[in-house]
Amino acid sequence: MRNIKLIIEYDGTAYNGWQRQADVLTIQQVMEDTISRIVNDRTVLIASSRTDTGVHALNQVANFRTASQLPLRNLHLGVNSLLPPDIVVKEVSEVPWEFHSRYHARSKIYHYRIFNSLVRTALGRGICWHVRHPLDLEAMRRAAQHLLGTHDFNSFCAAQCEVEDRVRAVTDVALDKEDGGTIVFRIEASGFLRHMVRNITGTLVDIGMGRISEEDMVRIIEAKDRRRAGQAAPARGLCLMEVKYE
Repeated sequence: MRNIKLIIEYDGTAYNGWQRQADVLTIQQVMEDTISRIVNDRTVLIASSRTDTGVHALNQVANFRTASQLPLRNLHLGVNSLLPPDIVVKEVSEVPWEFHSRYHARSKIYHYRIFNSLVRTALGRGICWHVRHPLDLEAMRRAAQHLLGTHDFNSFCAAQCEVEDRVRAVTDVALDKEDGGTIVFRIEASGFLRHMVRNITGTLVDIGMGRISEEDMVRIIEAKDRRRAGQAAPARGLCLMEVKYE
């Protein structure tokens, strides 16, 4: 038996998130069905992060255990030959048996892209949130600093979130503006709650538009109440960029 680690890139537009579900198409289903055809055995894929419907990944990490002795190169080429164009395996490697993509992850980095321009983008429409109203980037930056540290992020958790422990440690935040008007919100944390980054991004946009004061960010976090935070940003602007391990 071997433990195989994959680095996967995907456009989540056409999928109902990562996790396999009944009667809907997911990334996990496509990946598992494809790998199973190559190794000729049922495959169960463990992912570092269960990305939501419409969310993308540049470097999703996943692993599976198999009795197949197929060389890694053949496995890599075979899987990619059968995957649809919006999913690709970037790297394949053999790892120790005890490696677990989710439980051994030390931190994850997500980017959210906001296209802040009066005129919408055509080519980038599937990977960003178009916000026409000018945003106060400095106010958003100052507000984002309050996210750093270990907090109960219940105010930014989806209403249907079933996780009881909602304490997470945020180690890095940044908002950078690219040429052309795109603002990239970067956040790194020990883990994320369902819709956490999207709800934080929506709140930051509300602050940038003056709907919420930057000082309110502290009160929103302390309230532990989703109703106190801002709007939820659309899924299409969110991308899992990196997963870090020890």
